[in-house]
Amino acid sequence: MQFKTEEIISGLQGTKVVNDATELTQNFDTIVTLEDTVFASIKIGGVDVKGEYVTTPANAVKAGAIIRPTQNQVFSGVQLTSGSVAIVL
Repeated sequence: MQFKTEEIISGLQGTKVVNDATELTQNFDTIVTLEDTVFASIKIGGVDVKGEYVTTPANAVKAGAIIRPTQNQVFSGVQLTSGSVAIVL
């Protein structure tokens, strides 16, 4: 699968704000933290990979962080403990 960087950065497919503890399960390209945020899970292919993207998962990721999957993958889900994020589809 080939991604066009301009499409991802521009949010061509839209965005969604997650601001509760309900798990979002859909494919998406980018997570942008809108405030200090603690993640319960970040999934690729249904498997929690947050430890690969957040070195200390129990600590908050600061507002403004941009998290992108590696190796042309896409995220398949995210769940928050606290905070809020914008999901770039």
